[in-house]
Amino acid sequence: MKIKILLFIIIVFSINLLSAQRTSSKKNIKLTGVVVDLKTNQPLEYATIILKNTKTNVVSGGITDAKGKFNIETPKANYLISVEFISFKPVKFPAQTLSADKNFGTIKLSEDANSLNEIVLVAEKTTVDIRLDKKIFNIGKDLSIRGGNASDVLGNVPSVQVDVEGAVSLRGNENVTILINGRPSALVGLNGAEALRQIPAEAIEKVEVITSPSSRYDAEGTAGILNIILRKNKLTGFNGSLQLDLGIPERLGTAFNANWRTKKWNLFTNTGFRYNETPGNATTDSDFFSTSAQNAKVIERRKFDRLGRSIFTSFGAEYYLTENSSIIGNIVYNGGNDDDVNSNTIDRFDSNNNLNEATFRREKEAEDEARIQYTLDYVNNFNETGKKLTVNLQYSTETEEINNGITEIDTQVNLLNDLEQVIEDQDENRALVQIDYVHPVGENIQYEIGYRGNYRDIFNSFFLAERLDFPNGPLVPDAGLNNAFNYEEFVNAAYFQYGQKFNNISLLAGLRYEYTFIEIIQQTATTTNSQNYGNLFPTINLGYEIKDGENITLGYNKRIRRPRGRSLNPFPSRSSESNIYTGNVALNPVITNAIDLGYLKRWSKFTLSTSIYYNISNDNWERIQEDTGEITDNGDPIIRRFPINLSTEERVGLEFTLNYKPFKIWNINSDFNLFNVTSTGDYTNPKTNQVTNFDFVNTSYFIRLNQKITLPGKTDLQINTNYFGPSQNAQSTREGIFSLNLAASKDFFNEKASLSLNFSDVFNSRISRRITNIPNVLNQIAEFQWREPQFRVSFVYRFNQKKKPNIGNRDNGGREDFEG
Repeated sequence: MKIKILLFIIIVFSINLLSAQRTSSKKNIKLTGVVVDLKTNQPLEYATIILKNTKTNVVSGGITDAKGKFNIETPKANYLISVEFISFKPVKFPAQTLSADKNFGTIKLSEDANSLNEIVLVAEKTTVDIRLDKKIFNIGKDLSIRGGNASDVLGNVPSVQVDVEGAVSLRGNENVTILINGRPSALVGLNGAEALRQIPAEAIEKVEVITSPSSRYDAEGTAGILNIILRKNKLTGFNGSLQLDLGIPERLGTAFNANWRTKKWNLFTNTGFRYNETPGNATTDSDFFSTSAQNAKVIERRKFDRLGRSIFTSFGAEYYLTENSSIIGNIVYNGGNDDDVNSNTIDRFDSNNNLNEATFRREKEAEDEARIQYTLDYVNNFNETGKKLTVNLQYSTETEEINNGITEIDTQVNLLNDLEQVIEDQDENRALVQIDYVHPVGENIQYEIGYRGNYRDIFNSFFLAERLDFPNGPLVPDAGLNNAFNYEEFVNAAYFQYGQKFNNISLLAGLRYEYTFIEIIQQTATTTNSQNYGNLFPTINLGYEIKDGENITLGYNKRIRRPRGRSLNPFPSRSSESNIYTGNVALNPVITNAIDLGYLKRWSKFTLSTSIYYNISNDNWERIQEDTGEITDNGDPIIRRFPINLSTEERVGLEFTLNYKPFKIWNINSDFNLFNVTSTGDYTNPKTNQVTNFDFVNTSYFIRLNQKITLPGKTDLQINTNYFGPSQNAQSTREGIFSLNLAASKDFFNEKASLSLNFSDVFNSRISRRITNIPNVLNQIAEFQWREPQFRVSFVYRFNQKKKPNIGNRDNGGREDFEG
C-alpha cells in the first residue's frame, strides 16, 4: 500500500510537471547569465537583476545564486534592465524588447570607490532562499534575538522548535544534526543544548534547514540537518559593529564583529562575552503504588539559580592565492564558567497522606568548560563554469570539569542526613578531513564526488564520595557508581552525485557510503564493546520551476541515527536518588527512509511554502521508565529511565510557511506544522519476563506568528508568538505551551547606531507540564521552566556601516540550483 501511495505521488507530480511545462513555455521567456567581481572574477551571490516593464512600469526580477548565476522567467515585453550589488557600481542596459530566451553572458561589476568608506548593510535580507535540497533563512534584522544566543536564533527559524529545556527539533523530531559552517563542530559537542546557549546570536549570519539532504552531507540525523553559518564578511575595506547588552534578571554582554579586506587578504572576527543569571523552577508530584515503598506520595519543589559567564571568539583570515583560489584559516574559542545553586524541597507522605519526612536538598555546582576549534580550508574555483575543488581540515577539543557538592537536611529535626561530593570530567576530541570536487559538463550537467573522514573520541569519568557516618564521618567513595567510560567513533564516507537541468526540471541524485567503527570501553568494568557496519544512503531530489517564483520539489533520502555518549553509558545519573537515567551499550543504530513533497509560490506581497513529508524508522529508540524494585534510604521507589531499540515509527506531516507584507510598514511571517506519529513496539522485562506494550499514536502541531511593524521616527516593533500543541507518547502526555516575545528598535546618529528593547516570555507561560502514568507503578505530574521572563536592552554602533533599504526584489522565490 505504501509503495502504491508513493507511485501515485510520483505520477501526479510528473503529470503536473509536464502540464505546467507546456503552459509556461508558451507565455514566458528565460533570461540567464552570471554576475562576477571585475577584479577577482569571484561570483557575486545575491546580486539583483531588476526588470522594469516600460509599458506597465511593473518591476520584477530575481537574484543570483551561490555561483553568481541567474535564471529568470518573465513575460515577453520591453524592459529596462539593471544589475546591482551592494558597494558595487550598477550595470544598466538600455530599454529593449525581449521576445525570446536571452543569455547575457558574464556581467562584471566593479567596486564603487565612493562606497568604500561607507559600507552598506542590507536592512532586510532574503527571508527564504530555496535550493533544490534546502531552505536558507537569513537572520537579517531580527530584533527578538538581539543580545540572545544560538538557541534563540533557532527558535525563530521556521520548521524548527526549541523546547523549554533547550532541546532542538525539526518538524517535531529531535533527532536533528546541527552543523557549524557545514561541518560537525565542538561548538555543539558534548551538551548540545547548553553549548548552543554559549554562541552569541550576533555571530550567526544564516541558518540552513535541510530536510532532504543531498549525498554531500553526512547521513546522520533522521529528521534532517540544521547548518549554522557564522558571519564572515567579504566587503572591501574596514567595517564592523560593537554591541552592548544589559538585562533583568542580571545580564551583561558585549559583541564585536569586524572585517578588513584588501586585494589579497580578508580578516574577520566575532567576539562576545556574556555574564547572566538564569533563574528557573520545577515541581514534581509523584504517587507510588509499590507495596514495599515507605512513601506513597513525594512532592518536590525545585529552584534553579544559575550564574553563567562565557566568552566566544572567532578569528579568521582568507588569503587569495589567485583570482580563483584562496586559503582560509579560522580559530574559534568558546569558554564558560558557571556557578549554579539548585535547591529542592521534598515532602514525603505515607498512604494515609501523613508526612513521613521533610527534607531540603541543595546542590552547588561549579562547571568550567572550554572548546577550541581549528579549521583550514582550501578553495579553488577553476573557472567561471563552476568547476570547483575544496579541501577542509578541522581539529577540535572540548573539556568540561564539574564539581558538585550536595547536602540534604531533615527540616523536621534540622539535622544533616546526606553529604555528597561529585566530580565529573568530560573530554572530547574531533578530527575531520573533507574533500569535495564539482565538475560541470556544459551548462546543465554537473558531477560531484567527495570523501569525509570523521573521528570522535569522548571520555567521561564520574567520581562520587558520600558521608556514611554522621555527624563527622569521612567521605567514602561509592564503588558502585564511580566509573570511567570511553567512546571512540570513526566514520569514513565517500559519495557521488549527479545533477542535471532539463528546461525547468532539476535533478540531483546521489549515493553515499559510510563505514562506521565504534569502540566502547568501560574501564571500571574492564569490558569493551565494538561495532563495525557499512551502509549505503541513496538520495534523490527533483524540482520543477513552473515559472519565476513558483516551484514544486520532491525528495527522497535514507538517514541514520547512531547511539552516542549518554545513550550508551550504562552508569546511572546522579541528578535524583529515586529517578535515575542509564544508557544502554547494546543500542543499535536507527535507519530512516524519508519522502518530502514541497511547493512554493510567490506573489507580489505574499509567499507560500508548503511541504508534505513521510518518515519511517525501524528499530527506533524509545526511552522508557520502569520500577527497579529497589528503595532509597528515604523509602522512595527507584524508577529507572533508559533507551532501547523498541519500535517501528511512522511520521507523516504537513507544514506551511507564509510571508505576507500587506503594507510597506508591516511584515508578517508565520509557519504551521501538523504531524502524526504512530509507534508500535513491545518490551520484555528481562528480570520478570513481563511484556509491556508501548504502542501509541500522537497527533500534534505547532504554530508561530512573527510580525514586524515600522513606526515613524525610524522605530521598529516586533511581536513573536509561539504555540506548541499538546503531545503524548506511550507513558506520558504534555500540555500545550504558549509564549509571547516583544521587541522594539530605534535608530540614531544617521543610522549608525540602534537601541533595542526585548521582553521574552511576556506572560510567564513558557512552562512544560507533563503527566506520566505507569500502571501499578507511578502517576506523576511535573512542571518545568528553564528560564523565567527576561528583559534585555541592546545598543549597537556600526563602524563604516549604515543601513540601506532593499535594492529591488531580494526574494528569489523558487530559484533552484545544484548547491548541496
